[in-house]
Parts: sequence; structure tokens; C-alpha cells
Amino acid sequence: MSDWNDTLYLRFGDQRTRAAVDLLARVQPEPRAAVHEVVDLGCGPGNSTALLAARWPQAHITGVDRSPAMLQAARRALPALDWVEADVATWQASEGRPVDLLFANAVFQWVPDHARLLPRLLGQVRPGGVLALQMPANRDEPSHRWMRELPGPWSGRLGAAAEAMNHVLAPADYFDLLAPLAAEIDLWETRYEQVMDDADAIVDWVRATGLRPFLDALADESERADYLAAYRARIDAAYPRRADGRRLFRFPRLFMVVRRA
Repeated sequence: MSDWNDTLYLRFGDQRTRAAVDLLARVQPEPRAAVHEVVDLGCGPGNSTALLAARWPQAHITGVDRSPAMLQAARRALPALDWVEADVATWQASEGRPVDLLFANAVFQWVPDHARLLPRLLGQVRPGGVLALQMPANRDEPSHRWMRELPGPWSGRLGAAAEAMNHVLAPADYFDLLAPLAAEIDLWETRYEQVMDDADAIVDWVRATGLRPFLDALADESERADYLAAYRARIDAAYPRRADGRRLFRFPRLFMVVRRA
């Protein structure tokens, strides 16, 4: 998959960071437990990492991402923090540095095999420490359904891209998976109604994230332009103008805060 576009991603930085703010608000360390080691998995351009640094200014904070472009933007914004280029699917905590908080804002929807991955990550958190994550839960929303169901000459070539957005499990599955390893689980869903200027703004939002593998699967720029035009027409119909001319972009997310036993 092509590298991320940090500029396009940060065009909606406030909305993308809001879920990280809501997740962090529910992270409460054990009473009297100091937070020394914090890791932000899938840190992107550092917008979520900045929240962690503000919350725990004395902690050692590391941002991990596989995108060089995103890490370059993060280093520019927060040069005092540590930044590591790595795949979150295989990332391993540094030996001798137990993690107090493992934080992940909108990354695991890209990563398969949660039944193996999440217990392994929780195992890298110190006993009493926290794994906190949120993921979009919007596979069946019009914005994501039309990515994979858009009729056209590309239909037979989008299977792998559609599979890449099929990793998020049901909330009950995560509970059953992590409860045997946890002292406490806080699990919830939030549906955001994001106010967007127009249909083009919604297309730009998903072009920076979920639409990327679909565009990568297309043959050339001409086909990408045709796909985007057809997709925009579906988005225009699915998210109609409201009273002031803007659109409401419905965006469900799944949150969990897990304290290791």
C-alpha cells in the first residue's frame, strides 16, 4: 500500500484527535501507580502522542508507526519524543522497560488476527498497566460499503482491499478474548456525527484512510479519477445536505481500556 499523506490526514486533525481525547479520558492509572513508560502504537503524525505527552510530561513516551511520512511529521511536531519505525503487528516492547500504558488510536482496524495480536500486546504491559485502543467500526456505513460495492470495471479487483477493512470484531468477542487476562475491561461504542462542509470533504476524509487500498488497486490515474467520481456521487446521495448546506458524516468507533491482571 502507498505511504500515508500526512497533510491530507491532518486536514481533519481535530476530528481525528477527538476519539483519542475520549479514549484517554477513560485511562486512569492505578492509585499511587506512577506512569513511566508510554507507547503510542500507530502514532501517525503525532496528534495522539501529543495528548499523552501533555498528560504525563515526566514519562518516557515513544511513538511507533510504519509510515516514514507520518513519522517525519511527528518528529517535526514533537522532536523531544522518541519515534520508532515499525509494524505494530510485530512490535515488541524494549527488554527491561515494562510498559505502563500501551495506547492505540485508530490503527488496529488495519491489522489482522486480533485473537493473537491483542493478548500478545496486553502481555507486554506490566501487571496493573493498561492497553487502551479505539478503532473505527464503520464497515457497514455508506462511506465504507460503497468503497467495496461500487459498480464498475474495477469490481473484480477490489477483493484484497475489501478484506483489509474486515479485521474489527464484535465487542463481545473482544471481551471474551481479553477477560481471562484482565483485571478490568471498559468497553464501549460511540457514534460521532461529524459536520463536514460537503460531499468532497467526506471523500477527502476517507481518501486519507480507508479509501487508500482501493485506490491503490486501480490500474492508473484515469481509472482512479473515474472511481472517485462514481464514489463521490454515492457519497453525495448517502449524506444529504442538512439545513445549513453541510453534511453529517456518521462515524461509529469501538473503544476499550483493559487493565492487565
